Amino acid sequence: MGRSTGTWDESDIRVRPNKKGTRPRTKDRPSHDDAVTGRIITVDRGRYTAVVGEDSGNERTVIAARARELRRSPVVAGDFVSLVGDVSGAPDTLARLVRIQDRRTLLRRSADDTDPIERAVVANADQLVVVVAAANPEPRTGFIDRALVAAYDAGIEPLLLVTKADVKDPTELLSNYRHLDFPVIISRTADAAASGIDARSDDGLSARLDSDAVSQLRAHLNGKVTVMLGHSGVGKSTMVNALTGAERATGGVNAVTGRGRHTSSSALALRISDAPAGSWIIDTPGIRSFGLAHVDPDRILRSFPDLEPGTDACERGCKHDSSAINCGVDAWVAEGKAGPSGAARLASLRRLLGTDPRMEAQEAKELGIVS
Repeated sequence: MGRSTGTWDESDIRVRPNKKGTRPRTKDRPSHDDAVTGRIITVDRGRYTAVVGEDSGNERTVIAARARELRRSPVVAGDFVSLVGDVSGAPDTLARLVRIQDRRTLLRRSADDTDPIERAVVANADQLVVVVAAANPEPRTGFIDRALVAAYDAGIEPLLLVTKADVKDPTELLSNYRHLDFPVIISRTADAAASGIDARSDDGLSARLDSDAVSQLRAHLNGKVTVMLGHSGVGKSTMVNALTGAERATGGVNAVTGRGRHTSSSALALRISDAPAGSWIIDTPGIRSFGLAHVDPDRILRSFPDLEPGTDACERGCKHDSSAINCGVDAWVAEGKAGPSGAARLASLRRLLGTDPRMEAQEAKELGIVS
């Protein structure tokens, strides 16, 4: 027969054990004063490859895993990080990444123009080389404009590299940017009869590079960290190989579809050969979309310095998009103050200010770009 309710004591109370253990949690974290600094050169499935002791007699490559407290913090190529544990770089060793050091710059994107979540692409870059082909695949000013906005927003200097200029004259394309102050390098293949299309299907055949273009580009890269950004098939990784001596996989353009083949699967930082210390180039994989949802519309407008002065005549609250009435930029363009390409530039600006993300997805599909 059970006890009456008045005779309970502490021995009758059953306490459920704490599944997370009995140690009290604390917000205090180790200072890691013994940590060493490494430069992240690539990220692959939760493993971070870093160069430690850069440009010293003890330079080495260290593989690390991220500490639990950093699991929500993205680590990308170009990051400087603090490492503890086994930082010898010996085979089959694993260090622990405990801190992401302050970034000078951060190139970001969103999945599309309605996605508010930022995605870090590359950290601590000085400049961005936007690579497009004059043909095969056809260049898109929308992609160039998006890359320029992202670069200016991140405080990174842009540079435009146009490949396959012997296949098609890029003058019309470049007319859209004649009022902007950034370097432009034109590259022609060594084969005057080149079509820019790879007749083979899978072997990654690529035409010989224009040595003058390689030399011009190298002069801009010395002593800097540079990001290469471009669609598949434009010759981006081929140029990276020429500058670094690496063997990044290259892919041509399919003769049937005219689409570039996606080859690089992850961002990789490579040291530029025969260049001063600190000269790195980061090759990025093809990006399906380069959304700008994370960029304030006013900052997008500042990325169009040939159009921005026209806003002085706008009424207060003008959004400068396609729905705007009496927008001063319309008059600025109509009066020719933005040059002969002003109308095209204004159309591009308004696509960025109020674009339908399906337009960018369709453009990516036409080019065969994958994320």
